Amino acid sequence: MSLQPSAFGYQLDAKTSVATITLNRPERLNALTFEVYKELRDTFQSLATEPGVRAIVITGAGRAFCSGGDVEDIIGVLLGKPIKELHEFTILTCNLILAMRRCPRPIVAAVNGTAAGAGAVIAAACDIRVAAESAKIAFLFTKVGLSGADMGAAWLLPRIVGYGHATEMLLTGDFVDAKRAYEIGLYNRVVPQAQVLSEARAIAEQLARGPAAALGVTKQALEAEAALDFEAALAYEAEMQARLMQSPNFREAHEAFRAKRDPKFI
Repeated sequence: MSLQPSAFGYQLDAKTSVATITLNRPERLNALTFEVYKELRDTFQSLATEPGVRAIVITGAGRAFCSGGDVEDIIGVLLGKPIKELHEFTILTCNLILAMRRCPRPIVAAVNGTAAGAGAVIAAACDIRVAAESAKIAFLFTKVGLSGADMGAAWLLPRIVGYGHATEMLLTGDFVDAKRAYEIGLYNRVVPQAQVLSEARAIAEQLARGPAAALGVTKQALEAEAALDFEAALAYEAEMQARLMQSPNFREAHEAFRAKRDPKFI
């Protein structure tokens, strides 16, 4: 997997099966460039099937998680572009989020600092968010004259914090501090700055020890059932659960219980 070390770093801990992606432009608050969007999209697509990867952590270097698209390298360049090129770019940004949501591996965000614009959506696209006490967040698209519905934010955010909170955040584009973000359910945990990455990795390691196929089905169900009525959702769950009952992990859980040991899932 070829990545740009100047843009972000990727590291796999073979012992824990946790892959860590670190956005690495601290001098620019880890702002995204066209190239980083593409590399992140490709990385999440690859991690979906990468051997040895069972969970993923994404974080930022320095004092920010991600400040969104780079003002000069992206926003300045987009001004005056024809609609076709603008649409190609917005499709690219959406495909990054799609790759994250389609990835069957659990993704944990270690929000070490400010998350704004695209950075806020990347955090929202993760399955679990651990944030520093200093980690304010804003979906600030309306602040630059764009729709708050960007990169799937209008689909993701209401499902995390509810329609009312999502509406306020997407319309105003205002920053929300970590305490408030935790209160409305946007952050799962808020911890001191020094503990963010270790806490996120601990969660990822726990998930990496879990049954990979079952976790992937759970992620898939959370999205699929949002578009189903209750009866259809029950039918969907019944079918998927029956299939998982044929998996080695189901048998391993039973054998581990009888032997009074921890299960070793695949």
